[in-house]
Amino acid sequence: MRPCAATGRSGRLGSQCCTSSRTHLNQAADNMLLVCGQYRVFPAPIPTAVVRTAHPEDPFGHALSSRARARGLLLLAGRPMNRIKLAWGMLLIALAGGVVAGLLIGDGDLSDPSMRDTYLRLRTWRLGNAGLAGAALAAGGVLVQGLFRNPLASPSILGTTAGASLGGMVVLTVWNALLVGTIPEWLPAELLLPVGCLLGAWLALLLLMSVIGRGANVITVLLTGFILSSLFLSLGGLLTSMASEDFELGRAVVAFTLGGVEAKGAHHLYLALPMVVLGTAVAMSWTRHLDALLTGEDEARSIGVDVVAVRRWAIIWTATLTAAAVAIGGNVSFVGLVVPHALRPFVGVEHRRLLPAAFVGGAVFVIWADILVRLVPARGHVPLGVVTGLVGAPVFLFLLSRASRQGRLA
Repeated sequence: MRPCAATGRSGRLGSQCCTSSRTHLNQAADNMLLVCGQYRVFPAPIPTAVVRTAHPEDPFGHALSSRARARGLLLLAGRPMNRIKLAWGMLLIALAGGVVAGLLIGDGDLSDPSMRDTYLRLRTWRLGNAGLAGAALAAGGVLVQGLFRNPLASPSILGTTAGASLGGMVVLTVWNALLVGTIPEWLPAELLLPVGCLLGAWLALLLLMSVIGRGANVITVLLTGFILSSLFLSLGGLLTSMASEDFELGRAVVAFTLGGVEAKGAHHLYLALPMVVLGTAVAMSWTRHLDALLTGEDEARSIGVDVVAVRRWAIIWTATLTAAAVAIGGNVSFVGLVVPHALRPFVGVEHRRLLPAAFVGGAVFVIWADILVRLVPARGHVPLGVVTGLVGAPVFLFLLSRASRQGRLA
């Protein structure tokens, strides 16, 4: 009889062993596929049949070897550490590709030697602002989802995004209408709008912290953020209707509300970069406390975690990150919601791994969305927020339906 391709045994025992090996192999691959989309990923058992392969000239062994190779690769990718390395490799490749494409694609002809440096410099600042806005939104999404222990939460739930948007609208409408020509000499004119966004976000944060108090629970934070968002959106709608009487001002307000980085330069990047770096760095120092919150507030308190302090600082740094993102990119939707949710099956739920991965993933997402903005043939300008919504909404619906089928939303 022909020996077993997996173990080298012959006879009836070898045949039974080969059948058993194939059965274990199928079960292991099925286990891997089952846990691949879960938040808590456990390594599937790896049979010895994957390690040994048959000789290519053996017909039966060759068939087993092909399946072993294919399923072995799936099993290898199913291991947590290998899956993390795979995710980081894909993120870095996508980031490098986005940087190259962002420098090569855009308005202007790079073949003109006299303007090449100017075009490349403008595209570099645009790339930097797009990447920084996406990174800030995704990092804020990780924090707010850890705070509420809900992978479907978004940074906008705190009301700071709507507050930043309202601050920008106030600058565009009230400031331009009543206080034109009174800009301080030390403030560049192009930074007036981002500064207004930051002031609006910080005002929303102060209102949120004053209402919820020191010992407020998560439900109070959620309801307060919802009320503030509704209030700021209503005020923003009022300003938009007032600005519609002036055609150019109305266009500027609508363009701001839909997001975009096409007119952002070095000043915007220098304004937002310290806040994003500081917010992300401080958030990284709180990752173990956020991990403890995932087990529940009572369990976190039992191991010595100051739940109130963690909640308060998570809100502060989430507001800072989203304020910086809105200041340089406007209202860019779905980034803080989709990116962390999509990366959890690959890097896990631990914040020390999820936060840096989401930081890079958010940058990749917005950079490629901005490249699509440049490629879409349209009269006028396609807003960045429209592209992120068109891409992010179907992706999020897919992730949501998959999580629902697997029972992770019950």
